[in-house]
Amino acid sequence: MKKLILSILLLITAMTTIQAQNPFFSAYKTPYDTPPFDKIKNEHYEPAIEKGIKDHTMEINKIVMIRAVPTFENTIVPLDESGKLLSRVTSVFFNLLSAESNDEMLQIAQRVQPKLSAHSNEINLNEGLFQKVKAVYDKRFESNLNPEQIRLVEKTYQGFENRGATLTGKDRDTYKELSSKLSQLTLTFGQNALKENNKFEMLLTDKADLAGLPKMALDAAEAKAKSKDKEGWLFDLSAPSYIAFMKYSSRRDLREKLYKAYTTQCAAGGEFDNQENVKGIAKIRMEIANLLGYSDYATYVLRNKMAKDKKHVYELLDNLFDAYTKAAREDVKMVEGFAVGMENKDIDLQPWDWSYYSEKLKDAKYSVSDELVRPYFELENVKKGVFGLATDLYGITFRKNTKIPVYHPEVEAFDVLDEKGSFLSVLYTDFHPREGKRQGAWMTEFKGQYIEKGKDSRPQVLIVMNFTRPAGTDPALLTFDEVETFLHEFGHALHGMLTKCTYESLSGTNVLHDFVELPSQIMENWLTEKEYLDKFAVHYKTGEKIPAGLVKKLVDAANYNAGYLCYRQLSFGYLDMAWHTLTQPYTGDVIDFERKAMAKTALLPLVDGSAMSPSFGHIFSGGYAAGYYGYKWAEVLDADAFALFRETGIFNKETAESFRKNILERGNTEEPMSLYVKFRGQEPSVDALLIRNGVKK
Repeated sequence: MKKLILSILLLITAMTTIQAQNPFFSAYKTPYDTPPFDKIKNEHYEPAIEKGIKDHTMEINKIVMIRAVPTFENTIVPLDESGKLLSRVTSVFFNLLSAESNDEMLQIAQRVQPKLSAHSNEINLNEGLFQKVKAVYDKRFESNLNPEQIRLVEKTYQGFENRGATLTGKDRDTYKELSSKLSQLTLTFGQNALKENNKFEMLLTDKADLAGLPKMALDAAEAKAKSKDKEGWLFDLSAPSYIAFMKYSSRRDLREKLYKAYTTQCAAGGEFDNQENVKGIAKIRMEIANLLGYSDYATYVLRNKMAKDKKHVYELLDNLFDAYTKAAREDVKMVEGFAVGMENKDIDLQPWDWSYYSEKLKDAKYSVSDELVRPYFELENVKKGVFGLATDLYGITFRKNTKIPVYHPEVEAFDVLDEKGSFLSVLYTDFHPREGKRQGAWMTEFKGQYIEKGKDSRPQVLIVMNFTRPAGTDPALLTFDEVETFLHEFGHALHGMLTKCTYESLSGTNVLHDFVELPSQIMENWLTEKEYLDKFAVHYKTGEKIPAGLVKKLVDAANYNAGYLCYRQLSFGYLDMAWHTLTQPYTGDVIDFERKAMAKTALLPLVDGSAMSPSFGHIFSGGYAAGYYGYKWAEVLDADAFALFRETGIFNKETAESFRKNILERGNTEEPMSLYVKFRGQEPSVDALLIRNGVKK
C-alpha cells in the first residue's frame, strides 16, 4: 500500500513538474503578457491543447449547470470569455504553423486538429448551452441591453445556428462527422500546398541562363543557392524569386518552365496532389449547407455577409466584368502588339510571356520599372513611412521593444502608443520568405482586444510578408508592389490595434468578411501621393527624395493594365462561387471544372495541366470560401472612402478621426453599412473605383 501511495505521489510530482515547465500553464512574465517564444517548444503544444480543451469543457459545463434564468451576464458573457487557455495555445501554434513551421509541427497539427474539431462540435451541439443562448436571444430586445450587447447575442446565436445547433437526432451526428472531415481536409490541403511550394527549385549554373535578370534578383538567387550549399543561382516559387524571374528573364524557355511549375502546384499527381481534396472540401461544404437547410454553401455563408446572397455577389462581379471588358481586352492587345514590335516577328503570347512583355511595355511607356523604383524603397525607410502614415493620420507611434520575445531572429516587436503615449498594442513584423513560411502576406493576432472587469486588455498583432531579402552588400530594396502589400497588411493591423470594443469576438478584424478588406485596401491609396512619398521615399545611397518626375510616372502607371488585373480578380471570384454554388457533388476533372468557371475572363491561351484550385489556399484552407468577391467589394468601398480624403486632404485629421472612430475602432459592434454611412455620409458607389481606374471619366 505504501509503495502504491509513493508511486502515486511520484506521478503527481512528475506531472506537476511537467506542467510547471510548460510556459502555457503559468503567467508569461513577459512585457504585456506576450508569448514567451524563447521558452515554447514543440513538446509543449499538445499537453497545453489537451488541458485547454479540458478547462474549456469545464467552463462550458459550469454555464450549463447554472439554474437561474439565462441572462446576458450569466450566459453570453462567460461563454465569450471562456477558453482562454485553449485560445492562448492555439493562437501561437497555428500562427507559427503558417509563419515558422517544421515537420514536427505539421505532424502535431494532424494529431490535434481532429481533437479540436470534436471539441468545437461538443460545444456547438451542446443542447443545454444552446437553449440558454436561445433564451437570451429571444428576449434580447426586452432585456435593457445596449446595441453592442445585442450584437454579441445575435452573433453568438448565429454562430450556434451556423454550426448545427438547430439540428436534431442523427443529423447532429452527421454534422459532427462532416465538420471533422472538413477540418482534416482543409488542414491537409494547406500542408500539401506548403510542401509542394517548397519542393521546387531551379538551379542555374550557366550565365547565359540569366539573361535579362537585374542584379538584385541575381544576388538574391546566389545567396539562396549558397544557403543550401549549392553553386550557382537558385530560383524557386517564393514570391520575390518567382515574380522577378517572370518579369525580367529574357529566356522564354525558362519562364515557361517556372510558370508551369507554379501553375501546376498540387495538380500534377504525386504525393502532394490536392485535386481530390478540392472536390472533397467542396462536397462536404455543400453537404453541411444542405444539412442546415440551404441549397448550396454560398447561400449558407452569404446570409451573414454584407452581400447577403448570391444575387448581389454575381451582380457585383458581372457589373465589373461589363465595365472592364473593353479595357481588359485592350490591355492584352497592347502588350501583344508591343511584343511583336519588340521581337520583330509574330508572337503567340503565352501566359509565361505576360509579365515579361508587360513589364517591358510599362517601362517603355512610363520609364518606371521595379528596378528604377527599388532604390527609393529601402525596407527600413519604408517601415518609417508606413508607421509614419499612422502617426500622421491617427497620432500613434511605434517604439521597437527588444525585450519582447520573438519566434524568429528576423521578427521585430514594437510597442504601439497612442497620441498621449499610452500603450495601445504590440505589433510584430515578419518580412522575408523562409522554408517554414507559407506564401503570401497576412495579418493575424496572438491575442485580440477586450475589456474584462473594467480593464482594457490590448491586442498583440502580427503582420507576415514574403519580401525581397537583402542581397550582396545592399539592404532589402522593395518593389512598388511590395510596398503596396506592406500598406495593405498594415491597414489590417490598424484595424486590430485601434479597436475599442468590450467583447473580444466583436473586436478588431472580427467583422463580416466582405467588410474586412476596407481598412487594408484604403491604405494603398496613399502610395501614389507625392506628399506622402516625400516623407520616406529617399534613395538608399544618396538620400535624395524620390523625384517628382518619377512620382508622376508612378501615378500615370497606377492604372496600367487595370482592366487585365480586374479580370484576374474577377476570375478568382467566379471560380470561388462556382465551387461553392454546387448543388450536386462534383466528380469530374478539377481542371475542366475550373476552365468552365473562369472561361468568360480568360484573356490568354490556356496551358495544359495548369490549375488554380489545387493551391488556392484562400478558399480551400483559408477563410474566403464563397467570399473571394470580397476583395472587389471592398475595392468599391475603399475607392469611395478615399475620395473623401481627396476632397478634404489626404492627411486631414477630421476625416482620419471619423474613419478611426466609425470604422477602425468599432469592430463588429454594428452593421458595417451603418458604420460606413456614419463615416462617409452616404452608401458607396462603384463610380469612384471606375474613375480611379480610368474606366470612367
